[in-house]
Amino acid sequence: MSVLLACDFDAADWAAWRPALQAALPGERLLLPQDLAAQPALREDIDVAIVANPPPGLLAGLPRLGLIQSLWAGVDRLLADPTLPAEVPLARMVDPAMNTAMAETALWAVLTLHRHFHLYARQQRAGVWQALPQLRADEIKVAVLGQGQMGGTVMHALRQRGYRAAGWRRGEPLEPVLADCRIVINLLPLTADTRGLIDAAFLARLPARASLVNLARGAHLVEADLLAALDAGQIAHAVLDVFHQEPLPPTHRFWRHPAVTLLPHAAAQTDPRSAARIAAAGIRAWREGRTVPNQVERSRGY
Repeated sequence: MSVLLACDFDAADWAAWRPALQAALPGERLLLPQDLAAQPALREDIDVAIVANPPPGLLAGLPRLGLIQSLWAGVDRLLADPTLPAEVPLARMVDPAMNTAMAETALWAVLTLHRHFHLYARQQRAGVWQALPQLRADEIKVAVLGQGQMGGTVMHALRQRGYRAAGWRRGEPLEPVLADCRIVINLLPLTADTRGLIDAAFLARLPARASLVNLARGAHLVEADLLAALDAGQIAHAVLDVFHQEPLPPTHRFWRHPAVTLLPHAAAQTDPRSAARIAAAGIRAWREGRTVPNQVERSRGY
């Protein structure tokens, strides 16, 4: 049997991923979509697909497909494909290295907002020498939306450094978590329930001059509502890594807004070296009849 690599990678990505996957799966025959186009009969041999934003419909014509292993932590794009085989188990990527990277970015964002480093950068450009008030970490409450692997790692990192971190899961009351918080970090999975969660009503629940850090999905945020809140001074600052349209269009207001710090979806990049080993372990578990780790519950969306 064979493994299909259905990944939307450019040449530089493949230069990193292909050797890592080959090293992690030494006994497997690895095929690409172009191999199937050249030899359609190869579709009969594929029983596992390793995917990263595969073209819609690609996995529908694989009669022996028994496992889909995603290289990404988020699977919302996969689940939005109506041709995705409903009966085939889907596993998402849960990589401790990626959790650590996300915690590093979240901690950087919190430190930047807490210690006003973004404002000092603005003062430097304006030639202003002025020290700003400095609070202690234990005077800063940080609300972390999402308590999965990444959310838990972020909570631990913040608490280690003295911040008052409060977590929130879907189904729990939101008001106690948002009350008195100075910074909100979004790490929720994107589902029908969380799409558009951060809207004008959500932002109005925050204390005046709180800040937002969105490291999850662009579709969680109603961008126009955030811009209105920033323009009004209701929200002090936003650190944004994800957007409705990526790359962010050059005309978007986020690029030039003085109260926005923008990242190019780089908060926690998947590391091919560790992710390839994790994907291979899941495939071995499936071939040996064991439970595949991190299987997606499609009804929940993650």
